[in-house]
Amino acid sequence: MATKIGMMDSAYFVGRNEILTWINARLQLNLSRIEEASPGAVQCQMMDMTHPGVVPMHKVNFDAKSEYDMIQNYKVLQEVFNKLKIDKHIDVNKLVKSRPLDNLEFLQWLKRYCDSVNGGMMNENYNPVDRRSKGGKERCSKGSHRISKSLQANNLNNSGSGEGMGLNKTSGTKQEMTDGLAAGANSSVEVEALTKEITDLKLSVDLLENERDFYFAKLRDIEVLCQTSELEHHPMAIAIKKILYATDAKEPVLSQAQEILRQSVTEGETDGDDEPLNN
Repeated sequence: MATKIGMMDSAYFVGRNEILTWINARLQLNLSRIEEASPGAVQCQMMDMTHPGVVPMHKVNFDAKSEYDMIQNYKVLQEVFNKLKIDKHIDVNKLVKSRPLDNLEFLQWLKRYCDSVNGGMMNENYNPVDRRSKGGKERCSKGSHRISKSLQANNLNNSGSGEGMGLNKTSGTKQEMTDGLAAGANSSVEVEALTKEITDLKLSVDLLENERDFYFAKLRDIEVLCQTSELEHHPMAIAIKKILYATDAKEPVLSQAQEILRQSVTEGETDGDDEPLNN
């Protein structure tokens, strides 16, 4: 299982377009941005597809908009991870902020994990649309009950004030038109500002991806060099590969690599002392 994946793993070099294509094809969705998966429901359904019957889909809210509702989805996901003994930390505080890079990294890990189960083969009997319809039933039923009570109260109030509404109908229509025009102007400004912000974000992401690919290529060259038959067992190559293949950010790999080099130097000095002196 791909529960532990190092930062140099190829999983983290899958682009956002490939991730979106993978999600849309598997779950029959139409996501156009990575941030659209930040509510956590997509991740829950991916686990539901990979491990049928493990995810309580009735607890998953596919209409989550607030951070509170998103957190509830991630709680469901964490419970599934615990049940499957998946050792993966979910940084909920970052994911619910809908930041593209944080969500992309988590989805890259998720794709690698799902691909590692049954060779990434899709369950042909899985119906993602039907399974989604089971999501949030309890929540929806409670919400609809509250809405029906609210509608009943509004109907009672409106029945007693019908005559007054007729007198103010004309003036109300004019006011609505004025408000509508003002709202339309404000919306245009907001749309223009948001469009510019999205363009700037896409540019930033493209620059970051190019920079990432540049440094990855360098690290890959170092890895290939360390794997050559002449250097494969050299202490320096072993120390470098120790750093490259670390899977835990908290692991003291640098000190371990330095210890490998120190032992090599010490052994070399010892071998030198054992050599006989030539007279």
